[in-house]
Amino acid sequence: MPRAPTSLLALLLPLSGLACASSSLPDPKEAVQAYADAAARGDADAIYGMLSDRSRTAMSREEVRRRVAEARAELAEQARSVTAPGVVVKTRARVRYPDGEIATLELDDRERAFRISAADALPAGGRTPEQALEQLRRVLARRSYAGLLRVLTPATRSAIESDLRSLVEGLAQPEGLEVKIAGDSATVQIPGGHEVKLRREAGIWRVDDFD
Repeated sequence: MPRAPTSLLALLLPLSGLACASSSLPDPKEAVQAYADAAARGDADAIYGMLSDRSRTAMSREEVRRRVAEARAELAEQARSVTAPGVVVKTRARVRYPDGEIATLELDDRERAFRISAADALPAGGRTPEQALEQLRRVLARRSYAGLLRVLTPATRSAIESDLRSLVEGLAQPEGLEVKIAGDSATVQIPGGHEVKLRREAGIWRVDDFD
């Protein structure tokens, strides 16, 4: 029961992102004030009416009524908290792409324009091990080399970039390298201590492995 007000407010948070759907940006403080008024009155129907379609699929009208009835005092306290002097209201929008990638945008009040605050394509590192693993999964799913480098530790990233740079330099003049061919397989020793293995399939040579 103590979690009820927090759950309701979490469902209402998408209201602050509605500004991105219109060329004229409404003041998010109006949504906060409307919620505070409804919470102070214990008006479950008004709170339900403020929910997005997605939030309504997660919580029915009857469930909202039940939670409001169970936590009237806490909702009233929350109403006072969100409208207290010094409270800063920020407008954010979350965009989910078909491949599952999510971008978060935040409204710059001075320029009245949305700026990217976070994006899966620009991972900044997870605050928990689970978040770091989720970022790794997403960059691998997108086959994003740049994204993969961003989720690695600086030491690992530096080592990989150093190895790749050495490999690139070693391949600067491929015609001068000794290629050992054995049937449909070939091995090439690259300056810098690297080795590239190739395989011929349907008459086309492709890289099979390298280190």
